[in-house]
Amino acid sequence: MALLSTQYTDLETVTDAYGQPIATFRLYPEQQLLYVRWTGNVTGPEVIKVAMAAGPIQAQYRCPLLLNDKTDSTGEWSEALPWLEYEWLPAALQGGLRAFAYVFSPDMQNQIISLEFAERIAKQLPIQLFYDVETALEWLRRQYVAA
Repeated sequence: MALLSTQYTDLETVTDAYGQPIATFRLYPEQQLLYVRWTGNVTGPEVIKVAMAAGPIQAQYRCPLLLNDKTDSTGEWSEALPWLEYEWLPAALQGGLRAFAYVFSPDMQNQIISLEFAERIAKQLPIQLFYDVETALEWLRRQYVAA
């Protein structure tokens, strides 16, 4: 992640019911970027749990850019899609979110759900899907310059 500053703050790690990490939040203040790195097999309720944890972070730091990295995760989380569209998205936009870069999971089922998520979100928020973090960061940087 050479495009990111070396100055960052690890904010929070969200765990599953067994205490295993499912997502970590890292703040890059110079880029006004919130980086969410997912790990493990993720379910719909866990996606909602992570999104709910993101709410107070977004409210506090008002990062316009979000990098959602699912490189190290798998799972079927489609049951969270309506909640993300109708609950999370309006709150995130109100909290200052302006662009969303989404790095695919290598899991094909997860990719299909991710495509549906992006289709729903794109009506209200610039979102792009990527296969690697570097390309996603490059796109986010351009979004910030354009804003």
